[in-house]
Amino acid sequence: MTQHTIDNTSLPHILNLICDINANPVSKTEQIAIFKSLINTLRVDPHHYSESNYTQHVNDKIDALIKLLKHNPSYQTSLGKFLLQLINQYNPDSIFADIDISSYKGFFSKLTQLISHRVLPMVVDDNDIMSLIDEVFDKDYDITWLLAVDLQKYDALINCIHLNDDDLHMVATTKNNILNAMVVLSQRISGMGLNKELMSKYPHMLNYSSAFVAQNQETLQYVDNYRKLHQLDNLTDFMPVEDVNPNHLQVMLEQCQDIVKTTRKQIYKTGVSVELISVLFTLEKSINRLNLLIGLVSNNQGKRYKSIFFLVHSLVKHGKKRFSVVSLVNNNTRLLSQKVTENASKVGEHYITTDKSGYYKMFKKAAIGGLIIPIMATLKILSYEWSVAPLWRAIIDSFIYGFGFVLIHILHGTVATKQPAMTAAAIASTISDSAQESGKKAKHQLNSLSELIVDIMRSQGVAIAGNILLAMPIAFIVSWLWLSLFGNPFITEYKANGLLADLNPISSLAIPHAMLAGVFLFFSGLVAGYYDNLAVSNQIGKRIANHGLLTQWLNPKKLAQFANYIQNNLGALMSNFSFGMLLGSTGTIGYILGLPLDIRHIAFASANLAHGLYNLDTASISLYLVFISILGVLFIGLANLVVSFTLALFVALKSKNVTFAEWGNLIRLVFMHLLTHPLDFILPRSKPIDYKHIDNEGHIIHDNNSSEHQYNYQDNIIRSINRKSKKQ
Repeated sequence: MTQHTIDNTSLPHILNLICDINANPVSKTEQIAIFKSLINTLRVDPHHYSESNYTQHVNDKIDALIKLLKHNPSYQTSLGKFLLQLINQYNPDSIFADIDISSYKGFFSKLTQLISHRVLPMVVDDNDIMSLIDEVFDKDYDITWLLAVDLQKYDALINCIHLNDDDLHMVATTKNNILNAMVVLSQRISGMGLNKELMSKYPHMLNYSSAFVAQNQETLQYVDNYRKLHQLDNLTDFMPVEDVNPNHLQVMLEQCQDIVKTTRKQIYKTGVSVELISVLFTLEKSINRLNLLIGLVSNNQGKRYKSIFFLVHSLVKHGKKRFSVVSLVNNNTRLLSQKVTENASKVGEHYITTDKSGYYKMFKKAAIGGLIIPIMATLKILSYEWSVAPLWRAIIDSFIYGFGFVLIHILHGTVATKQPAMTAAAIASTISDSAQESGKKAKHQLNSLSELIVDIMRSQGVAIAGNILLAMPIAFIVSWLWLSLFGNPFITEYKANGLLADLNPISSLAIPHAMLAGVFLFFSGLVAGYYDNLAVSNQIGKRIANHGLLTQWLNPKKLAQFANYIQNNLGALMSNFSFGMLLGSTGTIGYILGLPLDIRHIAFASANLAHGLYNLDTASISLYLVFISILGVLFIGLANLVVSFTLALFVALKSKNVTFAEWGNLIRLVFMHLLTHPLDFILPRSKPIDYKHIDNEGHIIHDNNSSEHQYNYQDNIIRSINRKSKKQ
């Protein structure tokens, strides 16, 4: 065997080398080295070029290869033979049936596997295609490079790769591998579609379960007919005049995809678990891969080339991200994030109002919160009279905050800046298609989004006003009553100075502490969604109604009311309590760790401002002190809102797989609205804006048609087949 060395990386040299090794076979290792040299020659590093010039340089190199192939037919057949020889040496399942389609085992099981890989890397099987991907596509920017190639260039390149009649046995081997992978995928789809947990959670799937069985039957029939018609068992690839029609199989796959979509629309009613998310995610990807494999063996050149492109891209992408924890989290929590954000919109504290009725209702709810918050602030100040260990300090503060927030919710009040994940979900519902649309529709969605942001700002503004306008006077009254009843100030002048110093946005850490509170606000929104999902998926209300002890202690009517309340408000209650626990324990944790950790929230900051000013000596109060303290309260509120809302919006957009690149235009629209209609940011509009997916109190309007819509299964298949036949 001749040993080949690659000392010249020019395209003609590499192609000549490929022609040579086809006549004089070499080892698998040398084949990989030559293929890697070809990729290295075509690859363009984006760091060496400007963004505007990068695409041109990438496509220029592909053009150079295409020209060489066109002018030398021996290059075309040699390259085709070389690639098929190389690919056929790897496990076909790893190429066609497994790559980029994760098994639907538990999320935490896969997470543990990835973490263990970081400690002790897993060994890649030499027969696994990933070993080739790891060796050849070894640059961080390979995905960027592949995406920079024009689709027309891919088509032209693939069109220049041919095989001699003597090499059709390799084509037959590859097609047999693809057909075998189709059978494997089809059987997996049947198993996942008939998953016991999935069908018990979504009983409507029982009506359509035959679709998953039927697609397997259609796949087996298609594969059998294709093998016979193309004479693949004879290791040749006979091209018939009329190929096997895949319409029946594709229609069945469409039915399966529709069932998955219908199931996803019901998630907000039935709840979802990470395991079910993984099943749905894997099922959807398996259906898409089966469609792609149909394209690979199609006689339609356009479909075949497009399928090759997507397969190569998915192979490289999977090779780069298969050991990424971030990628695992993104893939497995997208649907769960959608559930979290949607449920957070239903916890009873709706933060978008579009009309006067909702505006004044929001103020009343905020006023209730403003009534309770200064009492909570007072209790916290009084609790510091007790000398307790740090752990008990954290518990006392956490209970004051936690039970106080829960009480506010029970009394139908609200806390400003609380649970902004609801508004993020509403925004995501407004722009969910904007990243994919263009023209007038995209512009309309952008305008709707800007109008929604105006409504959100006004709603948050009136909530803050309701809290502050009652919290500050009541805090003054508490200090006055204390002085009147007990004859001494509620707090010492030293303590009053400390409260005001903590509000100073310049000399204290008030803003960073407020940002940390914003993170906790965001987290409490996720907690709300998680527990509302838990209440639905685990039927908490029904389980409470049938609890043995509770049925003895409460009469049926009271028990039913209690069970219904917990079912509908579990997310809100746990969100408020967890938020209180986070606020109450942060300072103590910072003290234990020796870090300057603490929180600042606008509602409590306003109450502390009142306590501080009232109990401070008159001679110590200056105009600057009042101004800087009020400014600090406003900045604290701004930091609370901006951080929590930005994080929640990011999660909401991630849950819908939306990338939104119109921030500049959006800011311009909001700013222009501020200049032309500034009162819309303060007072309700005379004519409210109607949103497609949001009512006037901020509730997300869900599409229920999918659960109620019934159709004749056979008639729908016939219509789909007829529609496809007309397109042929």
